Amino acid sequence: MGDPATGATRRGFLAGGALLGIGGAAVAARSVSSAAPTQLDGHRDGHAAAAHGGGVTGPTFRKGKVVDHRANGFHPTEILRDFDYGTVGSAGGRTVRSWEVVATDREIEVAPGVRFPAWLFNGRVPGPTLRCTEGELLRISFTNGSRHPHTMHFHGIHPAEMDGMPGIGAGLIQPGQTTVYEFDASPFGLHLYHCHVGPLAEHIARGMYGTFIVDPPQPRPPADELVMVQHGYNTTFDAEGNQLYAVNGIPFHYMHEPIRVKRGALVRIYLVNVLEYDPVNSFHIHGNFFDYYPTGTRTQPADYTDTIVQGQGQRGICELRFPHPGRYMFHAHKSEFAELGWMGFFEVIA
Repeated sequence: MGDPATGATRRGFLAGGALLGIGGAAVAARSVSSAAPTQLDGHRDGHAAAAHGGGVTGPTFRKGKVVDHRANGFHPTEILRDFDYGTVGSAGGRTVRSWEVVATDREIEVAPGVRFPAWLFNGRVPGPTLRCTEGELLRISFTNGSRHPHTMHFHGIHPAEMDGMPGIGAGLIQPGQTTVYEFDASPFGLHLYHCHVGPLAEHIARGMYGTFIVDPPQPRPPADELVMVQHGYNTTFDAEGNQLYAVNGIPFHYMHEPIRVKRGALVRIYLVNVLEYDPVNSFHIHGNFFDYYPTGTRTQPADYTDTIVQGQGQRGICELRFPHPGRYMFHAHKSEFAELGWMGFFEVIA
């Protein structure tokens, strides 16, 4: 895959790009930037590491190099546990939960020195994690501050006019316009929202998506709760795969800043796949197994495993405890995705 004119493939982005073996020298892909030639660690058998996508210890950004989170306006470590419960009111004896969401256009740094013209909900990728309880009345005031028409389409059960579809209800929300989506929170489970304007793939791939959690009336057991949104960046804009893969906005972030959890504590992962331009994605954890609740719409797990596969729009809840301290890798069990950014560590502490 890639542009024949430039030879910019996602494998080329890894072997000659901003991603490389630990200790190597960084260089951005030709389609994005330019820099000095790449030097990658070699294997003991003499084969060049570039042929394997990085050094013997695995690929990452050049040691010590990270993106500017402050300039981006969001931080993947904070996104993990950032749940937006909105503003709570009441009407007719019912709880009314309200949010304000704004779409904007902004360039963000997705790898050291690599800029990406993103379309954002509330200034971040992924958008805010909206959280409520089943049965509540929800009101989402959506303002389009972008230069492009957008909508907000929520997965779940609601009237057609609240579906965020062009030509239905409020339809396309043009630049400068505001609309209100109002519906009941149903069913309980793990859902998502995204723009539903054509070309749909581009609107999603640019960053217009987020997590939507509807808690059951009887709360789940207390846990250390984490949101992980799987996605990618098609930096060549050729709609043929991605050059970077990530969880919560920035490739390799949790390699640099492992997710700290406590030994023996219940960990609940809200795992959502919104990856565009690839048919499936996956999640694998080292040294452990988890209970898996597809879509989170049932309170009994459907599987006990260490790897699950999700198509775009699929999601599920993973629950686990770490019995041993140490660092445990998690990643897509698709090596190419992992080597292009979709990997990280849990750091289990006593």
